[in-house]
Amino acid sequence: MDNTTKTAQRPTLEGITLETIVTRLSENMGWEAMGEAVPIRCFTHDPSVKSSLKFLRRTPWARAKVEELYLREARRWPAS
Repeated sequence: MDNTTKTAQRPTLEGITLETIVTRLSENMGWEAMGEAVPIRCFTHDPSVKSSLKFLRRTPWARAKVEELYLREARRWPAS
């Protein structure tokens, strides 16, 4: 398999908002599992989409980890 095929099969974040990422993760995984996968306070202590977005928008390293988690997990979900 060449690199073009691998890239074409890999899900991307193009057109997906951070709010969509956090919402879909919370719906499909739950906050507890999200907090285990990416141990950040906004997932482990009184989690909400609003508090998570506020933190992730100003914390690039955490946002990158959440985006990676989304790409890994989204492969397992049924197509929407």
